[in-house]
Amino acid sequence: MEVTKDLIISKLKDIIVPESNKPVSEYIKELQIEDKNINLKIDLDKKSSPLKNSLEKVVSNVLTDIKKAGYNLNLTVTAEKLEFQKVNVNPQVAENPLDKVKNIIAVASGKGGVGKSTVSTNLAIALAKTGAKVGLLDADVYGPSIPTMFGLTTERPMVEKIDEKDYIIPFEKFGIKLISIGFFVKEEDALIWRGSMATSAVKQLINDVKWGDLDYFVIDLPPGTGDVPLTMVQTIPVTGAVIVTTPQQVAVADVIKSIGMFKANKIEVPILGIVENMSWFTPADAPDKKYHIFGKGGGQKLADKFNLKLLGQIPLVENIVENADNGKPAIMQEGSIESKVMLEIADNVVKQLNERNEKLDPTKIVEITTK
Repeated sequence: MEVTKDLIISKLKDIIVPESNKPVSEYIKELQIEDKNINLKIDLDKKSSPLKNSLEKVVSNVLTDIKKAGYNLNLTVTAEKLEFQKVNVNPQVAENPLDKVKNIIAVASGKGGVGKSTVSTNLAIALAKTGAKVGLLDADVYGPSIPTMFGLTTERPMVEKIDEKDYIIPFEKFGIKLISIGFFVKEEDALIWRGSMATSAVKQLINDVKWGDLDYFVIDLPPGTGDVPLTMVQTIPVTGAVIVTTPQQVAVADVIKSIGMFKANKIEVPILGIVENMSWFTPADAPDKKYHIFGKGGGQKLADKFNLKLLGQIPLVENIVENADNGKPAIMQEGSIESKVMLEIADNVVKQLNERNEKLDPTKIVEITTK
């Protein structure tokens, strides 16, 4: 088999980049063939950069027959750095404590137990896989689960004095910075807090943690529309919200209230889309089977009702639960069904963020007054 540049280019013409609708062949920056060595460099644009990892695998697979013919493929996929929103603050309210953070993503739900923390964790890690600087705040003060998902339940964060002020140093794992109220309380202790105590704790995790420069800051909110979500939008300028639901009607009904809060007058936080969790059950020994044990289509109906994007559907797979309990997020299980879904959701979130930042003004901190 004789391998030429024209042969390689013809094969890459069949791979279409979703964001631009152009073939990968148009992104070739360098193509050299020396003896049995092929040096191929592909340079993506900004809009296509979130697809970097997946496109690299696709290109490698398409050229498998060439590699089997005895050729050594040196493939490099690069991408222009994503443009991020620089959040601005309303000069009439307090200074933004996250002024070095470019995009703030709130992950919310109408009710508990829908997998909000699972989505927050895997979304944050997936964003970090694009090369971005990412932080994750577990603001679910009544049921913090992030320490368990990262295998850090016995750890306690360090404190560092900077300019005469003590700052909490976030943990770094899987490429992200993270902090949770769960690091400061015993696992067996119940957090029975009044609203003011809960909101004060969340404010401290925002103001007194050394977050530094971040491209994305993911916030895992407690379920519902209570004090903590409201305090959040009054403290920092949230770029957009991701809403998590399950297919059944009772969950969808509660999610509508959460959507209503973000869309409310004077709050008006853009909603990036809906994630449907537990969409169907897939047995480990029958990956092609789908059993809709919690109903079907609730997430899509919700997205259609409010003209929102369905960011992805997460199947109920035994591995997701087991690995989360053992500090191994689904996104880290490369090649698995759940990992592919999480990467798809992250890609869609980035697309929605880019579109939001192109069309809308920078978010401001919400100023809510009561009479």
